[in-house]
Amino acid sequence: MKQGIHPDYRSARVLCACGNVIETRSVKGDFHVDVCSACHPFFTGKHKLLDTAGRVERFRKKYAGTQPAQK
Repeated sequence: MKQGIHPDYRSARVLCACGNVIETRSVKGDFHVDVCSACHPFFTGKHKLLDTAGRVERFRKKYAGTQPAQK
């Protein structure tokens, strides 16, 4: 490997909005993230359905009286 052409690869702290701190290495240094593996719904299994503007309730009301298609 050539000398003097590689960036400085130093230790870094990744700070999540949930308060989780991850120690890693990076060329950018310390940085903040909004979601990490400790609070992301995919990894925790605590997926919440966010109903914006009542769309789920409108869907249920619209199709409440219909029957599923018969094969």
